[in-house]
Amino acid sequence: QVQLVESGGGLVQAGGSLRLSCAPSGRIFGLSTMGWYRQAPGKQRELVATITSGGSTNYADSVKGRFTISRDNAKDTVYLQMNSLKPEDTAVYYCNAAGRLLKRYEYWGQGTQVTVSS
Repeated sequence: QVQLVESGGGLVQAGGSLRLSCAPSGRIFGLSTMGWYRQAPGKQRELVATITSGGSTNYADSVKGRFTISRDNAKDTVYLQMNSLKPEDTAVYYCNAAGRLLKRYEYWGQGTQVTVSS
């Protein structure tokens, strides 16, 4: 069973930056889309950004222009550069990897806390 390991979360002041990384514990075959989701206290998990193996990206409106998702296909690793952070970005950020081999699969990371102070 592949595990996704996230790193890079922490505490930052509003206006600051953080870079999240997510790497698998082993090679993932048939991998298609990787992405980041977040869940704030009392709220549902929401999409932040996704990126396909071909490099196509999709962002939540709330992070467009501030966050950048990127990917290293050779390492099956995905990154999230977060700039101009706001207190409302405070949440647990989860990495996601999805693809298809014989059937569709999906993996989630354990989550990393991002806290933005005002």
